[in-house]
Amino acid sequence: MTKEQALISKYGTLMTLVHLAQELHRSPDGLRISLRSNAVWASQVNAARKKFGRRVYFDTAQIAAIIDSMN
Repeated sequence: MTKEQALISKYGTLMTLVHLAQELHRSPDGLRISLRSNAVWASQVNAARKKFGRRVYFDTAQIAAIIDSMN
């Protein structure tokens, strides 16, 4: 099972900030602050961000690709 398949089976096609924080072993508030930085990984994660009204989600397939590229 690939990382993408594992994440989609666990979270679905969209992840919340809380789900992303759990997967990266960070607190949601710490992740929210880190995503405001100019780091390369932060810009990649922000590119996977989708907003629906006030709600923020992250594309699971893109997040899996980012995680795979970090390893």
